Amino acid sequence: MLRWVTAFSTALIWTALASVTPAAAADKVVLMLNWYVYGEHAPFYYGKAKGLYAAEGIDLEIQEGRGSAATVQAVAAKTADFGYVDVPTMMRAAIKGAPVIATGVLLQTSAMSVMGFVEKNIKKPEDIKGKTVAITPADSMTQIWPLFLKKAGLKESDFKTVAGDGQTKLNAVINGQADLLLGYVMDQSMKIKDATGKDVYPIKFADYGIHLVSSGIVANTDYVKANADLVKRFMSATTKSVEAAEKDAKGAAQSILDANPKGGKIETLTQGFELTIPLYRTPETKTKRPFQVTDQNMKDSVELMVEYGGLDAKAKENPKAFYTNDYLPK
Repeated sequence: MLRWVTAFSTALIWTALASVTPAAAADKVVLMLNWYVYGEHAPFYYGKAKGLYAAEGIDLEIQEGRGSAATVQAVAAKTADFGYVDVPTMMRAAIKGAPVIATGVLLQTSAMSVMGFVEKNIKKPEDIKGKTVAITPADSMTQIWPLFLKKAGLKESDFKTVAGDGQTKLNAVINGQADLLLGYVMDQSMKIKDATGKDVYPIKFADYGIHLVSSGIVANTDYVKANADLVKRFMSATTKSVEAAEKDAKGAAQSILDANPKGGKIETLTQGFELTIPLYRTPETKTKRPFQVTDQNMKDSVELMVEYGGLDAKAKENPKAFYTNDYLPK
């Protein structure tokens, strides 16, 4: 009887110890964004808030960025595990030797546009004639602008141009010094609306045959090789986050404000995210899960960047060197 009581007591002790033994620690992962937070970033905050990253054993830290080029540098230097950046910007770094690769391309349709206030009724390329367009010299949109003009049947002499940095460009439209600016449909348009309360109409480059990928997830190539399982879990959680956010745009936008109360206004964060969703897929990927970019889309993007975006011509030799779909969930 004594032996039985002793054994039973020992079993209770081990059960108690097991109940307080901590579970395996989640993997700490840093995701650096391309810029200060805006509507496009909603899925990452939503996925974290809903526990989708935690379910994959990931403790996610989201950091704001200061431009895609700076985020790519951080990923290359391993000061950030993943980056959410403009993929063509990543290509320019990779061709120069930066050890980075896209593990998923989220925006498969270009977000570039030329935009102005709805009240100005500038809705097609013909309407740009005689107007003033604000640009930022040497940025990604200005590099593709000549191709848009060619596709749209316009000449530089058809309109006036004023130049300045990103904020100067916004101010030019807000203050009436320019009728239009080159901007991303879900970014600059929302900044203008936040500042003025007025709606903006974008003439999208993609509507005129410009097939160019935009934002995606990038990682250090050595990090990917050394952490294949973690990369798969991260891309699985991120895919689920995008899918969930698509179904709850306002809730996804609210998750930004819950994490960062000064991150914007709920109306424009929601609208900005809603403008982002159509960019996730092309006609070829409309039935696929997010991030499943096609080889042809990437090939076309590389060729476009070589001709207009300052990408070294040797990039055309192997477009697949810039991306992989191997770590995406089926």
